[in-house]
Amino acid sequence: MAETRAADFVVIGSGIIGALLARKLALAGASVLILEAGPWVKRAEIVARFRNSPRRSDWMSPYPPALWAPHPVYQPEDNGYLVQGGPYPYKAEYIRQVGGTSWHWAAQAWRNLPNDFHIKSLYGVGVDWPFDYKALEPYYQEAEEIMGCCGSTETGSPRSQPFPMDPVAEPYSMTRLRERLAGTFAVVPNTVARNSRSYGGRPPCCGNNSCQPICPIDAQYHGGIAVDAALAAGARLQAHANVFKLEHDASARIVAVHYYDQDKQIHKVTGKTFIVAANGIESPRLLLLSKSDKFPNGIANARDMVGRHLMDHPSTSLTFDADEDVWLGRGPQSPNSINTMRDGAFRSAHAPYRLDFTNISRVDGTTRSLLAEGVYGVEFDKRLRYSAAREMNVKNVLEVLPDPERRIMLSDQKDALGLPKPMTHYSIDDYTRAGHERSLADFKRIAELMGATNLRPSKDGDFANNQHICGTMSMGTDPNVSICDGWGRAHDHDNLFFAGTGVLPTSATCNSTLSGIAVALRTGAHILSEQPARPAAASDAPAAFKG
Repeated sequence: MAETRAADFVVIGSGIIGALLARKLALAGASVLILEAGPWVKRAEIVARFRNSPRRSDWMSPYPPALWAPHPVYQPEDNGYLVQGGPYPYKAEYIRQVGGTSWHWAAQAWRNLPNDFHIKSLYGVGVDWPFDYKALEPYYQEAEEIMGCCGSTETGSPRSQPFPMDPVAEPYSMTRLRERLAGTFAVVPNTVARNSRSYGGRPPCCGNNSCQPICPIDAQYHGGIAVDAALAAGARLQAHANVFKLEHDASARIVAVHYYDQDKQIHKVTGKTFIVAANGIESPRLLLLSKSDKFPNGIANARDMVGRHLMDHPSTSLTFDADEDVWLGRGPQSPNSINTMRDGAFRSAHAPYRLDFTNISRVDGTTRSLLAEGVYGVEFDKRLRYSAAREMNVKNVLEVLPDPERRIMLSDQKDALGLPKPMTHYSIDDYTRAGHERSLADFKRIAELMGATNLRPSKDGDFANNQHICGTMSMGTDPNVSICDGWGRAHDHDNLFFAGTGVLPTSATCNSTLSGIAVALRTGAHILSEQPARPAAASDAPAAFKG
């Protein structure tokens, strides 16, 4: 075993949430070490990979998995890393490298609605959060100011302060959509972590239309920027550190973590407080791997709750041809949406949803379709130009309720390091399907208002995945149905905390990243409040920092 390393705080996972929590702790003077399973890849290399990829519409193509830190890929074929346990496939796409999956997100940074925190009390479904919107609102604001967010204030989420900047310029296609749907649907700019002006030393959006898989100029905030901010605050980073075990003492306190490097050498890291901040699949996988005589089912899993309540945001969609040229592909890829069905008494009966409009250029997808049909020459040019000018798409973003049968487990298959691969058990229940059925009337009306022809609904019963992994490390007040309290502290281990979208008890209707960051910043403030104040004459010893 290689030399042991140590830190006050050991953060496992360098995604946007773990990195911003590490930054907050480091700014307080703490000794912070971030461990990342994957490699450290710079933006220039990712952009080059994207530009050279033969699969331009494959958002994972610039992020090939490392042998020692695999993640799921499905094109050109499924690599088999995420084992499907059924009954419904859950093909999550996430990135294990420094900065995590937000390298290829759409930067949608929505706040939950106040009622999203009380759906059990209000509507008799799901569970209530252990705190309310008011408790999280300052941390939403803190996250938005760190990242640089903008968007509509007409979302139903109250604000104590304005956005740090005005919205990004609206693409022409969205202007026409908003104008033609006015009076029936209110189309508003999405809340996004994307610059509309110079902010944080980064330029404004220039409309590259490749937000997914990579913003080539860093107008869009992502985990790589968050890691740089954590390092600037004084945190340290160890890449190629695939943590496979949490070690505890006789009192159930975590005392160390063990990781494999890229050469399968084992290393040990000790610390005072440990924060598991990998995503909603890799975090429960690590806890389940960390078995001992005292905890035979894994760390934080005395009641078999780790990995349960897996949630995401399934979508169905409608593609159609408008009766005028709108030219998708100029500006951000996901700029506008309709929010009127995010909340209401109907939530007792069916899932709420947002309606999200794409602005992704139709050239690549149409070209592939036409070539597959054997269309060439003049006809190819004619049909490509028509689709590029007129094709539009709207999708729903549906809530999934927590269900203990939807879960992440360890499979009997092994990765290259000999560690069990994760396995999913997922389903689409009647509540979510009923929300889909309700949204079909909205799809129809939108198509009518846009003079649509050639309507192509998604295949009946086929729900796309939005990669918003929630619930597998749920926080709550009852240890029988959650694994951590409202501060993210494990019920069974007083110096172990969790951060990430996996701690969110419900999924609501919006992308989970901003809520995950806000919850983590709240956790960080609580952790720091518990630390002893730094004495006036103290040395700079690692264990001493200002609370």
